[in-house]
Amino acid sequence: MSHKHQAMIDKVFAHPMAMNLDWKKLSSALTHFGAEISVSESNHAKIVINGNEFNLSLPHHGHELNNRDDIAKLKHFLEDSGISGS
Repeated sequence: MSHKHQAMIDKVFAHPMAMNLDWKKLSSALTHFGAEISVSESNHAKIVINGNEFNLSLPHHGHELNNRDDIAKLKHFLEDSGISGS
């Protein structure tokens, strides 16, 4: 397992909640852990891990996810999919 990928996943599970998750780094980490990601023309990502599916609105400006609700939902999705922070 790559340390940089685990560090990115750890940011999702950080407390207090990280509000600056770089989408490119996060998608790379998720792919490393077996996720299939497809991005629609409307800037939404469909993430599938272990048969679980999650839809995430991507930032229109910049590269950072900063919506508290989306990050919390992503955290719960990852937990349900068997991925957790260290």
